[in-house]
Amino acid sequence: MCGILLVIDNYERVIHMEEDIEPVKIVIAEDNESLADIYKTRLEMIGYKCFTAYDGEEALAVIERERPALVLLDMMMPKVAGDQILARMRATDWGKDIRVFIISNLNEIDAPAGLRDYNIEGYAVKANLNNDDIDKLVDKILTPPDQNEGVELE
Repeated sequence: MCGILLVIDNYERVIHMEEDIEPVKIVIAEDNESLADIYKTRLEMIGYKCFTAYDGEEALAVIERERPALVLLDMMMPKVAGDQILARMRATDWGKDIRVFIISNLNEIDAPAGLRDYNIEGYAVKANLNNDDIDKLVDKILTPPDQNEGVELE
């Protein structure tokens, strides 16, 4: 196994490169295409495979097709709102166990009631996220607790 130390905006992460391992999949359900592309670029730079969806119908289709390890879900999506995407996912065999982290312009108190009942990983307001927060959030959710955070180099 070979490793690469990647530093983005003072955030360090060791990427392990193995030929036989598929990258972890993430679906980014975000109607702001520029923001979705920023998230996608940052996460792919640290080794994840990302798929974007710009409306709720597309998000449901991509999530069902790809069966990602994580969905980054905006609440205010066209066609099907984020809370309805979450409810529909949780009502299926394929979507009941997929991890979901909500990233929205709405404060959680203003979001639809009952989101935490759907076993979400967390909730963040977009305006409160710094450049490297998305990387750290995703790594925290998807890194097994027993895996080392990094390697010390001499």
